[in-house]
Amino acid sequence: MLSTWPPANINEFGIATLSLGNWREHPLTPRLEAAAKAGYQWIDLFDECWAAYLEEYGLPGDELWEPTAENLWVARQLGDLVKSMGMRIACTQPLRKIEGIKDPAERKATLDLVAKRFPFMRAFDTDLVFMCANIRTDDGVTSDLKTVARDLAELGDMAAEYSRKDGGRMLKIGYEGLSWATRNTWSASWEAVRFANRPNVGLIIDAFNILAVEFADPYNPAGHGRIYPTLDESLEVLTGSLGSLACTVPGDRIFFFQCGDAELVNPAAFHPPTDPTTPALLPWSRSHRLYPLEQSLGGYMPVELVAAAVFATGYTGPMSLEVFNTSLNQPGSDVARVHASRGITSLQRLAEAARALPPFWQSQADAQQAISRVTRRLRASSQRL
Repeated sequence: MLSTWPPANINEFGIATLSLGNWREHPLTPRLEAAAKAGYQWIDLFDECWAAYLEEYGLPGDELWEPTAENLWVARQLGDLVKSMGMRIACTQPLRKIEGIKDPAERKATLDLVAKRFPFMRAFDTDLVFMCANIRTDDGVTSDLKTVARDLAELGDMAAEYSRKDGGRMLKIGYEGLSWATRNTWSASWEAVRFANRPNVGLIIDAFNILAVEFADPYNPAGHGRIYPTLDESLEVLTGSLGSLACTVPGDRIFFFQCGDAELVNPAAFHPPTDPTTPALLPWSRSHRLYPLEQSLGGYMPVELVAAAVFATGYTGPMSLEVFNTSLNQPGSDVARVHASRGITSLQRLAEAARALPPFWQSQADAQQAISRVTRRLRASSQRL
């Protein structure tokens, strides 16, 4: 935890490629150009965007992690292109449905899928492989702590062995708790990372996914109240959790920090999915995220509380945007530019808002002051909160 508050330095800004426009409508290069012009320093490369970029070179996008000479050459071209714009690739994602697989043969084949990315990390000149907590609920998987930790440890060992053999910098495995996964909280994810006990296995913190579990409820007219009906009480529970994060997670064990807000939707027009295999939060997550603190567009999440807690750990990496919204799926040459500009403005506001908060992890009085500050901001923009 930091000895002083607020921190002296502001973390560098990043953005996910899918938060600059959908790959179906928008080629990757113009999106990268828009990010560079807006002032971002880090790029979070999504698999779909990488696959589409390969297809621009006439290579099969469904073989995006096959380490052929052609694929690796294109990966180096992309890495060089990003660096020529004054940015770096922070990570590739998302790896899904990896840990907790019971069948030994299936488990080995799945872990090998992670290892297939390692040569591409070198080609992109990055070191972080981004992995989401498993969302499978069938009998073939388990969320048992020992099993999950063992799998994360083995992945860390595989990455370390690859790094030792090729002499490059250490490759890292980052683990994120999705809000609709079994391990869906920062604490459950951190538990698995701690038990894995590998220096190159760390935690991914995603503000949206934390808030979607510990604060928000899109199917409640108030937008929150997952546990308690009043805004003050919802924020009190949230600050208690985030205070624990600030005090217990070392900053160097957080490998990446993603930021996102979300729209306060009207439950009368926004219904849970009827397909039982679709997580209830998925439609909201995929179509209604916003850049942090975009209150004029309906944003209502206390993202600054998450950011402050992350900064308090001593985390020095990027603060990166991960936003999905139907506006990113629209055609038009201005989509990337407009969203890049909105995003950088939001990150600047978020950094300022987080640093202005009292250190709520230090005392009850500071927590109440932080809650009051956030409550005033939220109530100023919405009568439903």
